[in-house]
Amino acid sequence: MIKKKNNSIKVISLGGIGEIGKNMYLVEVDKDIFIIDAGLMFPEEEMLGIDMVIPDITYLKDNKERIKAIFLSHGHEDHIGALSFVLSHVDAPIYGTKLTLALANAKLKEQAFNRKANFIEVDSDSLVEFDSANVSFFRTNHSIPDSVGICLHTSEGIIVYTGDFKFDQAATKLYKPEIGKMAAIGDQGVLCLLSDSTEAEKPGYTTSEAIIERELSNAFYNAPGRIIAACFASDINRIQHIFNAARDNGRKVAVVGKSLERIYHIALDLGYLEVPEDLIISISELKEYQDREIVILMTGSQGEPIEALQKMAKQTHKLLNIQTGDTVLIAASPLRGSEVFLFKTVDMLFRAGANVISGKRTVHVSSHGSQEELKFMINLMKPKFFIPVHGEYRMLKAHRKVALECGLTDEQIFIPDRGDVLEWKEGKMSITGKVPSGNVLIDGIGVGDVGNIVLRDRKLLSQDGILIVVVTLTKRDKKIAAGPEIISRGFVYVRESEKLMEDSTKLVRDIVEKVSAKGSFEWASLKQEIRDDLYRYLYEKTKRRPMILPIIMEV
Repeated sequence: MIKKKNNSIKVISLGGIGEIGKNMYLVEVDKDIFIIDAGLMFPEEEMLGIDMVIPDITYLKDNKERIKAIFLSHGHEDHIGALSFVLSHVDAPIYGTKLTLALANAKLKEQAFNRKANFIEVDSDSLVEFDSANVSFFRTNHSIPDSVGICLHTSEGIIVYTGDFKFDQAATKLYKPEIGKMAAIGDQGVLCLLSDSTEAEKPGYTTSEAIIERELSNAFYNAPGRIIAACFASDINRIQHIFNAARDNGRKVAVVGKSLERIYHIALDLGYLEVPEDLIISISELKEYQDREIVILMTGSQGEPIEALQKMAKQTHKLLNIQTGDTVLIAASPLRGSEVFLFKTVDMLFRAGANVISGKRTVHVSSHGSQEELKFMINLMKPKFFIPVHGEYRMLKAHRKVALECGLTDEQIFIPDRGDVLEWKEGKMSITGKVPSGNVLIDGIGVGDVGNIVLRDRKLLSQDGILIVVVTLTKRDKKIAAGPEIISRGFVYVRESEKLMEDSTKLVRDIVEKVSAKGSFEWASLKQEIRDDLYRYLYEKTKRRPMILPIIMEV
């Protein structure tokens, strides 16, 4: 298949190594660069005010003329969500399956990307040819249809990226993996396997979707009133199960949530959802049916349902709220770091009068393979070298252990850091360098303008608040014309801390008068002296460390 011998093959991760989400991997064959996935990550708890996180693409900007193509494995946001930011700097065709490209195009519009993207549709039988390598695909089993693994065929062997996968023996037609094709790829000779590590710590097999569908139907049958089914907007397999359970139990379904409605219509139009015409009703039609005839399928603004459920429990949701007798099915696992938020939400739902059914063993299961499925993939592919990807470091280490149990040696397994260049050259695989990598934080329309210093300031403000000290001096003799005035936000309640504020004001006045009496002074040193002395005094009195902002003006 390959027209010429390749002299150098490199594998680089710009995201997805040591973290959940933000998947972006590069394969360099000679001088050509191929991008595999372009995902985002939702912010961690300490990233106050941040909307999303994307990979640092400095290396791609610096080498944009060498980029030949972008390949997308499936339509989840942790694999397509950063595409618009990449395309703002890189002009390359995007290859993906029909549903993946439709969801990617919708995401570009949502993010107000105003340039034309060159989408090229492929399926699992497609072969894309380039001068340095050819690219083929195989269908995988995941929670969204049209998921594929990606193979880069080089003269030295195949680089295989599994994407997200599991092996569900009861998978329906849309979700059946091409196991025979995977075995054939392994027989051709796999140089390097990059494999999903999300559930590498979990022994055995991931529970079959058929069991979850049966549990959902039982829950629908036993629910006395309304059912509120909460799931991720892009979990199309679970959405289909909810529609099936509603149909089997004589209930109508109302779809709530912008991202859910968008993905639902795309999947329905392309034939990836089977929904009887009379099953769907609008929110306005709910009052025409009895509670036991209703299912509300919902998610939140970002496609994640827990925050929306909390608003419903607080009776502050714009469209509907929890009422006594509701059954809430949480068919979603919490995002990393939001487990406590989920538990609090479940507690609030119970307080509001709902019965809550949640947890993986009842109405939800992972869409990633457990240890035995990971072993199966390794044994099918028989790779010469192995790189666990898509997981936090402990997951990558667990996947390494799984690979060792399959007969691979330490010398064959690499767990690189983000940005490490893993190179195959002259018959050896080794880490030969590093490229720029890290997090780029998106806040509103700002891309990368919020860094560690801004986050540190936000954290300080969230912990102990802020004090603003305003002093106005005369221009000629630098005497106090007005103030000092101290404004407190998030530090103390001023009406109950009058003595503290009076003493703080006197302290600032004494500092200003002392410095101005010297005849000449620097603004910066005056501000720093106010900041230091006031900081010490306030900590002594309150054991708190507010941010102090002195503002000095002249009149």
